Amino acid sequence: MRYYIIAGEASGDLHGSNLIKGLLGQDPQAQIRFWGGDLMSKALAEGGHPKQATPVRHYKEGAVMGITDVLAKAGKLLRNVKDCKEDILRWKPDVVVLIDYPGFNFKIAEFAHKQGFKVYYYIAPKTWASREGRNRKLKSFVDRLFIVFPFEIPYFSQRDIPFIYKGNPLVDAVDFSPAMSQSKEDFVKAHGLNEGRFIAILPGSRKGEISRTLPMAAKMAREMHEDPRYNDVTFLVAGAPSRTEQEYAALTEGLGYMKVIFGDTYGILRHSEAAVINSGTASLEAALIGTPQVVVWSTTPLTAFIGKHVLKVLDHIKYISLGNLIVDRLVFRELIQDEMTPEKVGAEIRRLIEDEPYRSAMIQGYADIRESLGGTGASQAVAKAMIEELQKN
Repeated sequence: MRYYIIAGEASGDLHGSNLIKGLLGQDPQAQIRFWGGDLMSKALAEGGHPKQATPVRHYKEGAVMGITDVLAKAGKLLRNVKDCKEDILRWKPDVVVLIDYPGFNFKIAEFAHKQGFKVYYYIAPKTWASREGRNRKLKSFVDRLFIVFPFEIPYFSQRDIPFIYKGNPLVDAVDFSPAMSQSKEDFVKAHGLNEGRFIAILPGSRKGEISRTLPMAAKMAREMHEDPRYNDVTFLVAGAPSRTEQEYAALTEGLGYMKVIFGDTYGILRHSEAAVINSGTASLEAALIGTPQVVVWSTTPLTAFIGKHVLKVLDHIKYISLGNLIVDRLVFRELIQDEMTPEKVGAEIRRLIEDEPYRSAMIQGYADIRESLGGTGASQAVAKAMIEELQKN
C-alpha cells in the first residue's frame, strides 16, 4: 500500500520514524512518501527502502512558534500547503497519515478528504486544551483518529469521535534508545565532557522558545555556579535538530560551564541529576527516563493575550505538562510565564537535588505516569491497526 505521512516537528519525526518501522514490519512492500525529518529518513533507509528515504520537505523548513512567528512566515507556510496538496494528487496514496502539527495538517485533512483519499490522524490535536471547535473538523475530514494518552479516551468518546488507542509510542522511543544502556563514563567520553555532575537544560526546539528560555536558564546557571556546592556542575543544553550552533552560542557566550549537545537528548536526561524543561513532549520523556524536572513555559505578550482571551488556552485543563495531565495531579512543578524566573527555577532545581523525600516522591509519581501509558509496542500496534483499517475497505 501507499502511505503519505506528514510530520512537521521534531517530535513528529520521532513518532513518524517508529510508525514507519511498524508499517514496514507489517507491510514490507509499503511505498512511503513523507514530509518529516532525519529519523524518518533513517527508518526507511534501514528498513530496506533507501530510494524512499528523502523527504518531500524537511520539517525544519516550516517550524514556527506562536502567533507572531506564524504571521512572519505566512507566505512560506501557504506555499508549503499548496505544494503538499499538489504532491498528494500526483502520488495518489491509499492513505494520508497526519502526525500532530494541526495548523498545517487540518488544511491537508480537509483537502485530502474532499479529494477522496483516506485520512488518518496520528497523535490527536490537543483540542482538550484549546480550540475545541477543531473537533468538528476531526469528525468531518478524518476517517480514523489514533490517540496516545489515556485521558483522551473519555474526552473523544463523549464527543462521538471514532478513535483507536494502542498506548503511547514514547515508551518505545525511550526504552529502546541506546542512551538507556550507555554508561556515564561512555557518555562523558562521547561528548568530551569533564567528570562531575550534570544538570539538563531543554529550552525547546523553536526559535521563540529558545530565545525566551535559554537566557533565563543561563542566568540561573550563573547563579548556581557561583555557589561552591554547585561549581562542579556542567549545564548541558539539548540542541534542537532544527537549530544551529551559532544560535545557542549567542545565548551562552562566556559560560564555560554550559555545553550545547546535539543529537543526544535522552543521554543528557539520563545522566543529569535534574532538568529544566520547556513544556512539551520532552517533559514526558524526562518522566519516562526518570530525571527529576521543573517545567517552564512562556510566550510573547501578544500570543499570551490571544491564548487567554481568544483561544481560551488552559481554561479547561489544570496543567500544561503531559505527565501531570496523565495522572491528573502535580507530579512536578510548572513555572509559567511570569513565574519563569532564574530565582524560582534555580530554587526548584536545588530542591530536586537536595531534598531527598521531595525527589523520591517525584520518582514515584513518574512510576504512576509510566503505568498509565501501558507497556512497549505501541508504534507496532498502531501500524497494524492502520493496515487493518485500510483492509476493511
